[in-house]
Amino acid sequence: MTKHSKGGITYSCGLDAAVDVVGGKWKPLILWALHAGTHRFGELRRQVDGVTEKVLIQQLRELEADGIVHREVYREVPPRVEYSLTAQGEALNTALGPLGEWGEAHMERILDLKIEQRGPAEAVPVGP
Repeated sequence: MTKHSKGGITYSCGLDAAVDVVGGKWKPLILWALHAGTHRFGELRRQVDGVTEKVLIQQLRELEADGIVHREVYREVPPRVEYSLTAQGEALNTALGPLGEWGEAHMERILDLKIEQRGPAEAVPVGP
């Protein structure tokens, strides 16, 4: 592994840099929602279940600053803003695909282990 440093920022490897860009609960889900194409803010909020408006705005700004998401503002009344993936964002989404597949393949086991870690007193029923 080769360390890369610039402007006071250091990454120990490529995975370190990638996790810095996509880290957190919401960014991968936002990227996944955008893989189908351009979305307005309200559409993204509905697709990323559970995210607050404040957090979605913050995460979109960070993804835009990192060159992953493009924000297009249309000078209309009312104003319209659309979000889409940049080429770099599409490449990142492609890289996240196998991670999502791994999660799907192991989801039952992950759920079982998470419930086991909580203990029976904290277990919450899932589903309708």
